[in-house]
Amino acid sequence: QVQLVESGGGLVQAGGSLRLSCVASGSTFSKSAMGWFRQTSGKERELVAVIGFHDDTVYVDSVKGRFTISRDNAKNTVYLQMNSLKPEDSAVYYCASRWGGRWPPLEYDYWGQGTQVTVSS
Repeated sequence: QVQLVESGGGLVQAGGSLRLSCVASGSTFSKSAMGWFRQTSGKERELVAVIGFHDDTVYVDSVKGRFTISRDNAKNTVYLQMNSLKPEDSAVYYCASRWGGRWPPLEYDYWGQGTQVTVSS
């Protein structure tokens, strides 16, 4: 069982920055793909970015050039640096992990509880 705990959300003005963190329990982190998703009320959860255990990355088009996903295997932590934030980035952000399987993952094994990001205009 893997537990994922997100932090770093909050309220920020448009154009500002936030860095989300997700700490994972267990010993499989370094061999897991880690993804950041977001969801707003009434919409499906959307993949924002994912990083593989070889540091390959994939981003949704809407965040390319603004968001950066990274990982620190020594700390079992994945980060999402979000710059030039826009009101449409407001959502609950979730991290998720996937051990093994194809790249990029089609499904994830474990999910965090989420952290709220609100961008004011």
